[in-house]
Amino acid sequence: MDKSKWPAKAVLPIAMPGVKYVVVAILVTGMFFYFGYLKIGGLALLLTVFITWFFRDPERRVPEGKDLLVSPADGKVIVVASDVRCEYMDNPCRKVSIFMNVFNVHVNRIPFSGIVEKVQYHPGKFVNASFDKASVHNERNALVIKTDDGRRYVCVQIAGLIARRIVNCVNVREQVRKGERYGMIQFGSRLDLYLPMNFDVLVRPGDKTSAGSTVIGRMC
Repeated sequence: MDKSKWPAKAVLPIAMPGVKYVVVAILVTGMFFYFGYLKIGGLALLLTVFITWFFRDPERRVPEGKDLLVSPADGKVIVVASDVRCEYMDNPCRKVSIFMNVFNVHVNRIPFSGIVEKVQYHPGKFVNASFDKASVHNERNALVIKTDDGRRYVCVQIAGLIARRIVNCVNVREQVRKGERYGMIQFGSRLDLYLPMNFDVLVRPGDKTSAGSTVIGRMC
């Protein structure tokens, strides 16, 4: 996991972990053209465009309501459940799962302001992240965040069949704010949210989400 701090505002429209990949792709493409390998250079150029597009990092307008919790990821809601047990929380909770495919923006954002109480990384498998068993068996990284009024929620990045790299840029005891960038999962995967039972969920399975701007629900 990359523990370096993610800038509050992107300097480039490219996610921080992807800059090195884009630079390498540009250099390799330039070398092919320089030495006259035009066909290979053309293919490399297409790959460079895809890599740049994949690591895009657009700015988002974060809803201002203090009780609003926003989506941590771009993707599609695949699970909304109540009275769920979570390994990171003592009491039953609500669960919202968001599936990210390879075409989504992959930058993850903080759903609700608070202090990071725990960062828990688990090695694991790489089964299809759309399966419920991925929440338990796959490689994942969980943040337990305590809100200003003393409640806790959990945001879990889960690797998938293709995703093999989870990037987390926040640490324990760090103050985090709703909508700010905190990491990414490269090449598609899943985000699980575990929320207090009195949380008012406003999304349903099948809904599309945008990280930092789509309202998932309200902290009652």
